[in-house]
Amino acid sequence: CAAAAINGQLNGQSGANVTKGYVGDLDVDVEPIAEPYYKKGLCPVNVHWHEGAEHLSVGEYDEMGTGPTGKEEAHRALAGEVREGFQCRYYDENEDMFTKPYEWKHCVGMKVGQTYEVHWPHSAAGACGTTNQYQTPFYD
Repeated sequence: CAAAAINGQLNGQSGANVTKGYVGDLDVDVEPIAEPYYKKGLCPVNVHWHEGAEHLSVGEYDEMGTGPTGKEEAHRALAGEVREGFQCRYYDENEDMFTKPYEWKHCVGMKVGQTYEVHWPHSAAGACGTTNQYQTPFYD
């Protein structure tokens, strides 16, 4: 994939700025897929999340947002210390809905009040419709 990207054979994944009304300045000749992905031969190949949003939405989740986890706690298993992602502007440490402890059943290690961005990538390279459809193990 890296060689294909260098040679211009791969198209962009997605915009980093998802602010409503934002228009980027990168010239592209690719239209977004506007119908169900399966109709294009794509299937989900993994589900993962990022602590803090990696995409920017000014006024919603951006560099002015806050949360219960500071940069000193931001980390990834394989990457070590990383940049804290964009945080939600609506976090309020005085509101129970952002601070009341919750016993997570599946999302181990998540924190109430933290901003998370969930990704559900689809690919035509996945073994769609088989037991091997999902990438495993998925490395952080």
